[in-house]
Amino acid sequence: MGIFKRFIEKVTGQKSANDSDWEELTQELLQSDLGRELSESIVRAARKSKLDPIESLTNELTSTLSEKSRVTKPGVILIVGVNGTGKTTSAAKLAKHLLGKTLLAAADTFRAAAVDQLRTWSQKIGVEVISGAANGDPAAVAFDAASKFAEGGYDNLIVDTAGRLHNKADLMAELGKVRRVIEKRAPISEVLLVIDATTGQNGLAQASVFTEAVAVTGIILTKLDGSARGGIALAIEQKFDIPVKWVGSGESIDDFEVFNPEKYVQGLVG
Repeated sequence: MGIFKRFIEKVTGQKSANDSDWEELTQELLQSDLGRELSESIVRAARKSKLDPIESLTNELTSTLSEKSRVTKPGVILIVGVNGTGKTTSAAKLAKHLLGKTLLAAADTFRAAAVDQLRTWSQKIGVEVISGAANGDPAAVAFDAASKFAEGGYDNLIVDTAGRLHNKADLMAELGKVRRVIEKRAPISEVLLVIDATTGQNGLAQASVFTEAVAVTGIILTKLDGSARGGIALAIEQKFDIPVKWVGSGESIDDFEVFNPEKYVQGLVG
């Protein structure tokens, strides 16, 4: 990504940076979706460091990331997020990449396209999917899938939930119901929130709403390719202490990998 390109070009080979250079970095941090408070905090800390500017920036970016485990626990995994973030595709990609036998649940019943999409993906990757009637009760699909999972024979159940961000109260009620019916049959091991890396500071707002609605344990960051600024991962991890666990970078089933903090920071620095 190299989103701090101008700053890096100015200070490469230098033992220190001047006021103009640090102001340049502040502006690049802001343009990278970190927000003013975090951007200014990183610059203040980097300026105090006795390391060279690039090393100090790298260290401060790294220290912003969550120290929580990035390993996805096997079992029942809820996939949440607003429509358009790549939520359903991420559910299928995760099913392909997890170890063991996985069952998918198409609980986004309000979008026929989402159900069809998950069925298509399931056929491609050889994973069974549980679905219900169009516009049916998402919780009913979740319960059926959880019941099948509880009978044994599966290592993971991935539940694709509805992504309608109509209002916080309805979202909390909807996701709460899905969670309760699943937990009647099996405990939930993970709640992964899908965030589009290109949405900027709106990603923070989404993270805020969903962390209030349901206990989010990790982030799937989508559309993190060469054109995405991608700094939103830092902002989310710093504010909510929720680790990014997976990254999607394209449409292919294999454009999906475990989040690597060191690789991510080096990509930002370029």
